[in-house]
Amino acid sequence: MRPEDERHPPARLLVYGTQHILIMYGGVIAPPLIVGGAAGLPPADLALLVTAALFVSGLATLVQTLGFGRFGSRLPIVQGVSFAAVSTMVTIASEGGLRPVFGAIIVAGVIGLLLSSFFAQLVRLFPPVVTGSIITVIGLSLMPVAFRWIMDDRDRGSMADIGYAGLTLLLILVIGRVFQGGIARLAILFGLAIGTLVTAATGRADFSGVAKADLVSLPPVLHFGWPAFEVGAIATMTVVILVTMIETTADILTIGEIIGTEVGPRRVADGLRADMAATTVAPLFGTFPCSAFAQNVGLVALTGIKSRFAVAAGGGLLVLLGLLPVAGALVAAIPHPVLGGAGIVLFGSVAASGIRTLSQISFQGNDNTIIVSVSLAAGVLPIAAPAFWDAFPGWLAVIMHSGISATAVVAVLLNLFFYRAKEKVA
Repeated sequence: MRPEDERHPPARLLVYGTQHILIMYGGVIAPPLIVGGAAGLPPADLALLVTAALFVSGLATLVQTLGFGRFGSRLPIVQGVSFAAVSTMVTIASEGGLRPVFGAIIVAGVIGLLLSSFFAQLVRLFPPVVTGSIITVIGLSLMPVAFRWIMDDRDRGSMADIGYAGLTLLLILVIGRVFQGGIARLAILFGLAIGTLVTAATGRADFSGVAKADLVSLPPVLHFGWPAFEVGAIATMTVVILVTMIETTADILTIGEIIGTEVGPRRVADGLRADMAATTVAPLFGTFPCSAFAQNVGLVALTGIKSRFAVAAGGGLLVLLGLLPVAGALVAAIPHPVLGGAGIVLFGSVAASGIRTLSQISFQGNDNTIIVSVSLAAGVLPIAAPAFWDAFPGWLAVIMHSGISATAVVAVLLNLFFYRAKEKVA
């Protein structure tokens, strides 16, 4: 039996799935809030954007994990509304509203869907020296998210919020060290729950949104009107979608490395099809492009729970949250500093997985040291100097502003340069 096909009792699957959703929930609701704000939407429409994001993310996760024909990698991967396209969508929405954003996403998603099989053949260009570099940068690029959560998006952190994050981190470490088996695997969930209770007791958590939320709400279709198709927006969005395909490919390969299962071109293609199908359909429900969530890859690495059915349970919960805004508001009440404390462990575990992959290759008598060092530098550059690529052409800036895609491009090109070029010379 493949490790990803491991079965657990329904109650345990529900708990494992809840843990996945708690980790990625903030990342799913942030893009609709940011883009909707740029479009000048009223609060009621912002709520619809959030509900649609949860609903579509859940459906996409179910397709990715359980599979539907040639759609879905059947791996423990969580799908959600991507951050990669936020800056592009904000630019389009601030000028023309959401209709051209949705039109650009639909066309770009169809293009990505058509390219999925070809894109998957690039797997052979991802040997361990490349995948290890990418996995490491995935973890490093996520770290600022955890720190921003701790600072609660302010200019500086407060002693109280740092204390809440530190408490959550300490709880996770202690539970993971002291307990064994199932309890240790749920260290993240217990840390988040206890951390939230502590913040609630001290008045830091705000549950007022729960009382205001509707009990049940179906995501309406084409609520914001028919999509508008503008050439400039479509061209820019297509570049963004290609970037998300690189990131999803990297996440699929990463999860394969973590759980120890074979991931070939066909599986990558099936995963990309699920990704692009969700992206294409998303605008009809009033939401944005979907991609694999790297932070949940970190959760798999940390907990050792390899079952795709556990993640599918999380996908079902996302669908439910999309239909029950009151339940979504309850999860949204987890304070950012608590999420940040858990994020340090999660995102660090992704980087550690990359380092473990790199430790399996030889650095003696070859050019692997150069490939890794330059690739890591390219990936960290957007974190250290976010405006570095701003003066470059827009299409290049979109690619290189993502540390994950920048690392993938640089590592693949250097690997081809040093090894394929030598093979031809020989």
